[in-house]
Amino acid sequence: MRDLLQLQVHDFEVQVLTGVYSEETHLPQPLRISMTVDLDCPEHFAPDTPLSASKSYLDLKHAASEALPQGVHFTLIEGVADHIARTLFISDPRVQRVEVSIVKLAIAEAGESIGIRLVRHRP
Repeated sequence: MRDLLQLQVHDFEVQVLTGVYSEETHLPQPLRISMTVDLDCPEHFAPDTPLSASKSYLDLKHAASEALPQGVHFTLIEGVADHIARTLFISDPRVQRVEVSIVKLAIAEAGESIGIRLVRHRP
């Protein structure tokens, strides 16, 4: 079994154009996005190991915000998750697996979490 490094960003909230129903299609919706990214892991992390041996957490946040195309409506949140995963694969060849969970905040009625989880492996 090989070693891996998992980077995580959880409960990141963004506004995204998404939805199927007419009341959803003209305004951005609040989504709560969590990501776990599996990276190839160096053999050792010394106290002075540079950031280049890992990946910046800001790259994960970027994939779930600025990297989403502006003005594009995603019919399904599955499409949002897929775009995030593909962005992370393209950005770094060390990324081997991406897990994206998305909760649609606007449809919760009693604080429940309603959403999806998509897991993609490097093609």
